[in-house]
Amino acid sequence: MTDEPVGRPVPAPGPANGPISFALEPATGTSEPWSGEEDGGGPVEGKILIIGSGPAGLTAAIYAARANLEPIVLAGSAPGGQLMITSDVENYPGFPDGIQGPELMAAFRAQAERFGSRIVDVDIDRVDFASRPFRVWARGTEYCGDAVIVATGASALWLGLESETRLRGRGVSACATCDGFFFRDKEIAVVGGGDTALEEATFLTRFATKVHLLHRRDSLRASRIMVDRAFANPKIQVHLNTAVEEVVGESYVEGLQLKSTATGERHHLPLAGLFIAIGYKPNTDLLRDVLDVDEQGYLIVRDETGSKIEGIFMAGDVHDHRYRQAVTAAGEGCKAAIDAERWLEANATLPASSALAG
Repeated sequence: MTDEPVGRPVPAPGPANGPISFALEPATGTSEPWSGEEDGGGPVEGKILIIGSGPAGLTAAIYAARANLEPIVLAGSAPGGQLMITSDVENYPGFPDGIQGPELMAAFRAQAERFGSRIVDVDIDRVDFASRPFRVWARGTEYCGDAVIVATGASALWLGLESETRLRGRGVSACATCDGFFFRDKEIAVVGGGDTALEEATFLTRFATKVHLLHRRDSLRASRIMVDRAFANPKIQVHLNTAVEEVVGESYVEGLQLKSTATGERHHLPLAGLFIAIGYKPNTDLLRDVLDVDEQGYLIVRDETGSKIEGIFMAGDVHDHRYRQAVTAAGEGCKAAIDAERWLEANATLPASSALAG
């Protein structure tokens, strides 16, 4: 995505029996979007910096802005998080008929901006959390804040196929909990061999008539109990030594072109959906030498939203590799903003009054 502001999602033509895709129409209004720079050319200052613009980051911005914390949101060059590549969202409260992922994130952003959040669509280049004010640099501009909320999220790992990218949201997904419902009475596949893949395959049997579990190696990496459950489930068919060469379909998934990693033999598997479950990568590359991370690279949280550095908070999938849902990320954004406000107040940087409780 470019650095244009997120605006109103506009439906793009799609297949009659497939999900609608969205393009982003620039937001309209009388004011220009904030450039992320001050007129004087010096550091840009705010009481709080929020890094990330998914549900966690933008919810934190809404709460922080209402508390007069003057949040600056460094949204990234592809703002909105993973919901920007999600079509129908039917499990977010308040939308009984569902909502498109980009539309939901545009609403989050508009609400944050309504209360005065300053949002700039840039990726951070480096950080300095050694002393306050904390400093972050993005595209040559320095941003300073008395507190920071890290909400950079995590990115699903993909197979790297052009056809997979083209059909994301049109039968290709990385979230069984989010999208499994759409494949009721359909035949689908899950790629992966770890616990996550087997958990997703088992979950998807609630909806699908059959789930093909595809793994490129000759044995599964999952725990024994998960392997036993998968092999005992009559709806799951395990295919070892099997790699996906191509996702077949023009407007939506119609099947897979598979290749045996043992013999090289190829064959076509007709189905309606493909779930990629080969892992997630937390977006913490620039923070690993600054904050504590676990063996997978996820930030280690302390006392609900805190970190090892006082004044640095975290929210969402950047540390949560258990739930990975928009609604839980939004809740954590709320918690992080409240904790940051209380911490700033305790450190005598804010007046006693607060709008967070309202």
